[in-house]
Formats: sequence, C-alpha cells, structure tokens
Amino acid sequence: MSMNISRDLDFDCTMCGKCCHGLRVPLTVSEALAWLGRGHDVQILCEALPWPEEPAADNQQALHKRRRSFAVMSGSLPTRIVVILTGAFASPCPNLQPDMRCGIYDERPLVCRIYPAEISPFVELSPRDKSCPPEAWKPGLPPLMRGGTLVDATTAALIRQSRETDVQDVPAKQLLCEQLGIDTAAVSNEGFTVFSPRREDLLAVLRGIRSAPALPKAQQRGWRYASRRRATVDVLASVGALGVHVEGDEDAAFEYVGFSAGEG
Repeated sequence: MSMNISRDLDFDCTMCGKCCHGLRVPLTVSEALAWLGRGHDVQILCEALPWPEEPAADNQQALHKRRRSFAVMSGSLPTRIVVILTGAFASPCPNLQPDMRCGIYDERPLVCRIYPAEISPFVELSPRDKSCPPEAWKPGLPPLMRGGTLVDATTAALIRQSRETDVQDVPAKQLLCEQLGIDTAAVSNEGFTVFSPRREDLLAVLRGIRSAPALPKAQQRGWRYASRRRATVDVLASVGALGVHVEGDEDAAFEYVGFSAGEG
C-alpha cells in the first residue's frame, strides 16, 4: 500500500501540546544530566544487534547503526548495543506549563527543537505519523520541506548536531551500562529493554563519567538478548549467543517494551 507522503510540506506549531504527553523523550548525556538535575526521571533503553561481521562500505543503514552503538560479546556472538537515554513521563511533560508553553524552552532537548522533522536519515517525514493537528500542516505556512528535502536551515543544523552528539555519547553510554550492571538488551526491531535506576544513582554515575578527564574502557561484559519470542531465543542460542525469554513484564531488573502486540 502506497504511503503517498507529500514531498512538499509547510508547518507551524499550533501549541496544542499533544507532542508533550505520554512520551519517552530521547536525551543526550548532557541533556539527561540537566533533566535529572531538575528532579525528573530518566530511563535507559537498550537494543542489541547481532554483528558477526562488519557491513559493506555501501550499507548506509548498517553503518549508521554502527556509529551509534558499541561492541560487546553475547556468548560467542559479536554484538552491538544501542543505548538511548530518555526523559520518561506518563502524562504531561513535567516542563509543560498550563498554557501549553515549554517551561524550559531555551534549554529544551534537541529532539524537541527538531520536531516534527525526523532525526534518522532513514525515516521519511509524514504528517500522519505526528501528533500535530491538520491545521499545523496547511499550505501557506512556513516551508519545512521542498521536494523531499528539509529547507529549514536551523532544523537541518540541529539534526546534524543531534547525529554527531549521538556518536560522541557512545563511550559514556557504554561505561554507564558497565557501572550500573546493565547487560540485557532486546533484539533490535523487536523492542527495548527499559531500565529505571534510582534518580540519585543515575545522576551520580553520569556526573562521575562526565567529570572524568578520559573515559576508561568499559569491559566486554557478556550481554544477553531479551525476546518475547521463544523462537528468537532458540535461534540466537544456536549461534552461540546468550538469551532470555521474557514471558511477561515481571522481570525485576527491567521492563520489556515490544513493538508488536502479538509477541509471545
């Protein structure tokens, strides 16, 4: 079925506040420190990718994943781990004011500054995938895309900054997992494992990492793949990986968030 995504888009925020409710907001390491410092909660999301060999030079999607991940071993299977720090809230963002204005507008996270544009180079911007009402996309508003290309120079610069920071933060995220004892990640494209350390503990570890003159090398901990699909765990075990079959959300160490309601 064709998506029929327009190659020309105009956009202007209506301040409806829909994009500020019930989210996990991706944060850089610096943004996570600021978020925790304001008394808000940060969760750690992990996904794992089997990586038996390096990708071809023209495999841009694999190279993109490589840049934002770190290498570990799961049993005898080379693996890469993607870690995402998120500001988590079940209802309104803790920084959202009653008049739908952002209480930290000048210090808001990069992902909020970039919205509704996409940070990933492999995700096409589609209004139907956004929370914004139809009136935010009416022709005649400030131009956002022309011919499928982002024309807003400020947003384009912020996207480049976000991608660069994502790569620069990888060593700190690896050390963060090492120091917090995090060693289980959901299989990529199936879901995420979600860790919710105490705010004080996470803040102390992040502060220690950021204040270090040079990051020590994290150990190659034996990471486990988590999946709700027994078949996935069995296949991974057959190639030497460590796996855990998640049968519910009762694991005391982490929450499992799957992408498919039919997983089991």
